[in-house]
Amino acid sequence: MWQNEFRNAYPAGRNAEKGLGNHLRRRRHRLDQTGRGQLRAINPENGFFGVAPGTAMDTNPNALLSCGKNTIFTNVALTDDGDIWWEGMTKEKPSHLIDWQGNDWTPDMIDEKTGKTKLSSHPNSRFAAPAENCPCIDPDWQSPAGVPVDVFVYGGRRMNDIPLVFQAHDWAHGVYLGATVGSEQTAAAEGQVGALRRDPFAMLPFCGYHMGDYFKHYLEMAKLAKTPAVFHVNWFRKTPEGKFMWPGYGDNTRVLAWMIGRIEGTANAKDSALGYIPSYEDLDLDGLDFSKEQFDAVMAIDPKRVKELAEANTDYLANTIGHTAPELLKVSEEIIARCK
Repeated sequence: MWQNEFRNAYPAGRNAEKGLGNHLRRRRHRLDQTGRGQLRAINPENGFFGVAPGTAMDTNPNALLSCGKNTIFTNVALTDDGDIWWEGMTKEKPSHLIDWQGNDWTPDMIDEKTGKTKLSSHPNSRFAAPAENCPCIDPDWQSPAGVPVDVFVYGGRRMNDIPLVFQAHDWAHGVYLGATVGSEQTAAAEGQVGALRRDPFAMLPFCGYHMGDYFKHYLEMAKLAKTPAVFHVNWFRKTPEGKFMWPGYGDNTRVLAWMIGRIEGTANAKDSALGYIPSYEDLDLDGLDFSKEQFDAVMAIDPKRVKELAEANTDYLANTIGHTAPELLKVSEEIIARCK
């Protein structure tokens, strides 16, 4: 059983953590027998929160089971017997609810502003559940010694320009991915929907000093310990018709399994402008109706668009962040060179 730590960072606006862990970690290192550090992590948080709509027993059972007691719900609907409900929780909608604004709600109601079915729960309604409620939580989750960190996973909600998954070439490339990560605006954040909101390492609200120095401290980890492999994921890519290309939820573990295989030397990859990527045969898709054509679409990389993104990253690092390590600016140059 794989028990080592996946550190997961998603900017606010993500469709919840879905059992992959929280985005805040305290990191430490220990010397191994060779004298080189082993990066380890503890989780200082007491639980996890997630977007409620869409969370159900057939999409994310452990999240729903974690909400069984001592849980805080915000902006969800109330049933007539005092329970909670949100869109997608059950296939059949209740016949009557008190909506998130305190008004009577029935399934046939139409929103006067949009002309669509009126929602009982806010699109960004949330649950906050104690981690100890989670049925699949690792027994060492509160160990003061922490757990070894072998993988960092970054990602954001990107509709059409970032593939499902890719692996950084090296540590500097991995730090670059964390430093430039962003999500397109959703109902979860203020601003124009679809505009890219940058949130380096998902740490903008929490970092107490210059982000340029923060990036440099990440780079310096390589001097202290064996650095983890770094991956970038995008569960939210859409078709031109607005449909999600990847099923997500529990099927995300298929991508995580490929990551583990990369660490253990059992999974193949090929190079691309963005980094190492899997082929269709490299993912275990057993039991999932997902064709090679669908895989190619969700993994498609447009060199012209990647070049534009890399140039935008350079501008962001150099001018918006400033005080940026040359190693990170070099990564942009390398990406642009691979786009030719």
